[in-house]
Amino acid sequence: DYKDAISKIRTKQKELIKNGAAATGSDNWTIDGNKTRGRKMVADMKKLLLRAFNNECDDAVDHVKFNNISSAEKKILKSKDTISRLGQVMSISISREYYLLKIDELHLAYEYQVKKQEEKEEQKRIREQLREQAKLEKEIEEARKELEKEKKHYENALLKIEKQISGTSGDAELELLISKKEELTRKLEEIKEAQKQVDYREANQKAGYVYVISNIGAFGEGVYKIGMTRRLDPMDRIDELGDASVPFDFDVHAMIFSDDAPKLEAALHNAFADKKLNFVNQRREFFRVSLDEIKQ
Repeated sequence: DYKDAISKIRTKQKELIKNGAAATGSDNWTIDGNKTRGRKMVADMKKLLLRAFNNECDDAVDHVKFNNISSAEKKILKSKDTISRLGQVMSISISREYYLLKIDELHLAYEYQVKKQEEKEEQKRIREQLREQAKLEKEIEEARKELEKEKKHYENALLKIEKQISGTSGDAELELLISKKEELTRKLEEIKEAQKQVDYREANQKAGYVYVISNIGAFGEGVYKIGMTRRLDPMDRIDELGDASVPFDFDVHAMIFSDDAPKLEAALHNAFADKKLNFVNQRREFFRVSLDEIKQ
């Protein structure tokens, strides 16, 4: 769609050039009193300056990115003004209509680059999401194995205690064994509860932690990252964020478990939408807010 739109604009530009409306110039210029030769000289100069202007515009369009539209606009405007100054003697200047078509072309190229960047960021988000999902699945599998191992250990210990109880006659020893049995039973209940939690986390795709962290050494004071992770141990994610890409570890100010972590994260992001540090890349989760505001 952008390619078609740019093609249409370029067709309009060619029509203006063909009709002589892309640049204006004096009709009264003469050479040795000859108007025909004077008009030809003005026409040649218009072509030369127009070619120079087009080259500057093409360079701006070719190199425009999602984050440099302002400098590209200034480059085209500066080129237009320079052409007018150089052609002042012959009243040569780029027409406003042609200039605006070049700006339209630039904006279309810029919007296309923005879309490409958004697509890259979305693909990056999906890849990150898949990595997080894979890590969560591995954590769940390892947690299950560990809990099952612990469960068997305590079940075997419980069987031994029960055999000892059935073969014990002394009151003091019996009391001690019963106390141990109660402790083992309590441990088994804790393991069963932990297994239920693991099952719940696997079944509920939205359950997770919303974290509020900062890194004064890297980003300064009053800047907080509000993110979300579904990992069983959320600190694993924080440790990853504090890897070699930042000079200091992150400080954790809040770690909030939620049955719908994406919804809570989105609500916080929306609440501080006007306080984002990066308005170009919406995936960047850094905000210039206070902890009191976040808490509220």
